[in-house]
Amino acid sequence: MNNYLDRIETNPNIMLGKPIIKGTRITVELIIKKLSEGMSYDDIKKAYPILKDEDIFAVLSYSYEVISKEEMLAI
Repeated sequence: MNNYLDRIETNPNIMLGKPIIKGTRITVELIIKKLSEGMSYDDIKKAYPILKDEDIFAVLSYSYEVISKEEMLAI
């Protein structure tokens, strides 16, 4: 998914401005945490029935974009 902005938004009035799935209060951070704990896409969708596969793909795409722009300084 190239255009995660169709599914991810930030709003200072929702979840303190953290990136969320549009139309929900489900944060990108929460989905990444659940995936890192070993939850499958299907498990996440069962826990949060409002989510679609495209939402989870958008979370991964958004995360890639953020991380790819980070710069590490060698110490």
